[in-house]
Amino acid sequence: MRNIISKIEDYSPLRRKAHAGDELLSINGNEIVDVLDYKYFSYDPELSILLRRPDGSEYSLRVKKSEGEDLGLDFDTYLMDKPRSCANNCVFCFIDQLPKGMRKTMYFKDDDARLSFLLGNYITMTNLSDREIQRIIDLHISPINISVHTADPELRIKMLRNRNAGKCMDIMRRFAAGGIRMNCQIVCCPGLNDGDALQKTMEELEALYPHVHSVSVVPVGLTKYREGLFELTPFTPEHSAETVAQVTSFGDACLRKHGTRIFFCSDEMYLCAGLELPPDEFYEEHTQLENGVGMIRLMESEFASALMLSEKPDGVPFSIATGKAAACCFQNLICKAAEKYDNIKGTVYAVENDFFGHSINVTGLITGRDLINQLRGKELGERLFISQNMLRREEMDFLDDVTLEEASSALGVPIYPIEQDGFCLWDAISGDALPEIKLPERDPHRDTFYKYNQNGG
Repeated sequence: MRNIISKIEDYSPLRRKAHAGDELLSINGNEIVDVLDYKYFSYDPELSILLRRPDGSEYSLRVKKSEGEDLGLDFDTYLMDKPRSCANNCVFCFIDQLPKGMRKTMYFKDDDARLSFLLGNYITMTNLSDREIQRIIDLHISPINISVHTADPELRIKMLRNRNAGKCMDIMRRFAAGGIRMNCQIVCCPGLNDGDALQKTMEELEALYPHVHSVSVVPVGLTKYREGLFELTPFTPEHSAETVAQVTSFGDACLRKHGTRIFFCSDEMYLCAGLELPPDEFYEEHTQLENGVGMIRLMESEFASALMLSEKPDGVPFSIATGKAAACCFQNLICKAAEKYDNIKGTVYAVENDFFGHSINVTGLITGRDLINQLRGKELGERLFISQNMLRREEMDFLDDVTLEEASSALGVPIYPIEQDGFCLWDAISGDALPEIKLPERDPHRDTFYKYNQNGG
């Protein structure tokens, strides 16, 4: 059952009153359906809690705590419910472009409004019932992140291939009337929702300001596994430049009118166009970092601050592996560090994405096999740094299930996953703050070099 308590934390006011295995029924008379109800209704300092024991008997408890303090209950699942899968069949869906044979979780399409609020996921709202829409308004679940793509109802139905997709703007107007703040994204597909269609979308979203707080415009990502899928055209440098100019011009107008740009192109769009990224202050609050908007400039700013306050590094030779899109950025950072310290010895390697296709050039989609194949035999120094975004944090493995340990052993160098943060990068380069990652001992019965050579991976 969804509300079964699996653990009660030591700090919980229910520690000596309730038990693991009990079911949470209501808080202050409000039925608990899922994690949103639990978090919202447990916020108050005085609570009346109704529970059900495994034998079916019910009992109530009254507890006092600090306002906003977590009640300290864990449940069988984080959501206290099943995650809601996507009801769309989007023409640009990245999951549909994955090769066969990857782990099952890679193919799950999430479109859960609760995860939008709790974890920052983007949702299309095509699977929201009227009850769910009203609950978001009543509980004031804000901000919420929405994948808009287009304001044109018919075009959105075509792009998402879902007859409910045309209700997007109507739902957003309800949210705005209810005081809900929204961050939005537009996956821009040449020939579909760009140009005039993009202009119309920006105008309709701008009309919902200040409730529409920010909007990112990102280029569609196309892998080499698109056989049988909707025909899409990748962005060219010329088209990217035109789109950047269009979005920037509209953002300039919003800045004059509202004091904020609202609309931002992703770093990838600028890099594809061969344009210099705007200064760090252009990105205002950096609300759209998760969509790759302003991420490079922020990291450069953080790195410059760290370098200004730094002491001489340990001088240990190192290397950085990154996607092609960000390689120049990292090279520039190393050059700036070398201007200040003569013992900086680092090399940046831009890894081609053979796994997904060379049109995919972002760092987070680099696989373990591509890393190994392209860096084997290269001068890597004594430390290899990669973005933490390449790995699942719990298992410490890449998208193709190659583990960090296997990659480290294959390349003969410790690999250090680094957060997307300029301060953390400088700490790693200088040797000030390195995680304790030891190079695994080679097992003669399971030679990793042999394994990858034989698989041709």
